[in-house]
Amino acid sequence: MIDLTLNKLKRDQNAKRLKSLGVTLPTFKEMKNPETIDKKIQAELKNIGLWDIHPKNLYRITWKNEQKEKGGGYGKTNYLVLPPELTGVKANIIALVGRWFPTGAHKVGATYGCLAPRLVTGQFDPENEKAVWPSTGNYCRGGAYVSALLGCQSIAILPQEMSKERFEWLSKIAGEVIATPGCESNVKEIFDKCWELKKTRKNIQIFNQFEEFGNPLWHYHVTGSAMEDALKAEMKPGNTLRGAVSSSGSAGTMAYGYYLKTKYPQMKLAAAEALQCPTLLNNGFGGHRIEGIGDKHIPWIHDMKNTDMVIAVDDEATVRALRLFNEEKGRKQLIENGVSKKLVETLNSLGISSIGNLLATIKMAKYYEMNENDYLVTVFTDSLDLYGSRLKELTDERGAYQEKNAHMDVEMIRQQGIDNMLELSHYDKKRVHNLKYFTWIEQQQRQLSELNDQWFDHDNYWGSVFNKVDKIDEMILEFNEIIKRS
Repeated sequence: MIDLTLNKLKRDQNAKRLKSLGVTLPTFKEMKNPETIDKKIQAELKNIGLWDIHPKNLYRITWKNEQKEKGGGYGKTNYLVLPPELTGVKANIIALVGRWFPTGAHKVGATYGCLAPRLVTGQFDPENEKAVWPSTGNYCRGGAYVSALLGCQSIAILPQEMSKERFEWLSKIAGEVIATPGCESNVKEIFDKCWELKKTRKNIQIFNQFEEFGNPLWHYHVTGSAMEDALKAEMKPGNTLRGAVSSSGSAGTMAYGYYLKTKYPQMKLAAAEALQCPTLLNNGFGGHRIEGIGDKHIPWIHDMKNTDMVIAVDDEATVRALRLFNEEKGRKQLIENGVSKKLVETLNSLGISSIGNLLATIKMAKYYEMNENDYLVTVFTDSLDLYGSRLKELTDERGAYQEKNAHMDVEMIRQQGIDNMLELSHYDKKRVHNLKYFTWIEQQQRQLSELNDQWFDHDNYWGSVFNKVDKIDEMILEFNEIIKRS
């Protein structure tokens, strides 16, 4: 759980250190509504690049950044509406776009949600401790970035088969980068490395995205609020929000769906995963190419009782769509099939896992036979910026992208079926929830009583996580006041 026990001496020392670095911290309320951020800070951002290592970029941890690489202010929530000409379904699909966060991925928000509470309570000492960010890709990038803005030393851990772009960027930002064996499916190897560091290193704190409740806390309040804004802008009288989709991954992003359920109780929440590693679908295992969605276990922070469907996506479909969306002949074919040129020019906003989310959303729309009055939502977590090398690898492997490939890939998207999907009954949900035992109780030394509380005391347990945001914001404001007085 999120511990807000205050160490006043350490808290005050942290404030003094951050003052010397020119740092103040945004509240969750400000990340939801950045237009309320101090006008002086907004003016300073006019001279700062979106990815710059500058402490004021903490105030760009929001879904409402202007779509500019440098000097952008705030605007409306960044999202796309996907039309039937692309998706092949009648339902309206809205997707938040993570490309316009610092680092180009929304995980930077989740890492802030984990680190900020420990700073303002004095539980983390940035002067003497290193922050360890175990991840399957974007989370450790976000953690290294936020650490750099806050003057913290960091250690990034990710599988060695992740894209070259991730490693090249991390080598410049993180204090140390550790590559573990395997691909995004090899999460246990990441956990094993964490245990090794605990035994062999001093003065470290591990922020494990799969068990840190600051991760879903941020998505519940900030991503959930952003999606609600997008829906209010798009939905008309008579429309219905029918569902939300998110890759399981660390399960942090899933929390935006928990939030939406409090506003739209009729909707269903689906977890997507790779068909090549169908852990939720049928307790399966394997490796896959949908980068960034670690699997072979159920994250501690995944509320399975609040998850209604599992959708497995073939990773071959995601890499084919990646070429379709980014090769010249693919884009030309999309336009010829009625997709607007304006939308086609924005499809580089989808990374591989974003494409996986899109395909899963299409499958959900078909399963429930949705029509023009129905809305579905998902999240595009990152963009092509992190996968350019994968396009080259696919060309080397398969040859130049041809018109015939584009034609087949357009149809492949439109013909996504309702195979490899499971609408979860009460006991299906409990079956998947119980899988947490083998990772978190047997391997990671969590408490069995807490595992049972997640299920049997569901509302109190999860409510105690998401209801802490006001107290955290109160502590952030007090922390910022101490910085001013220091």
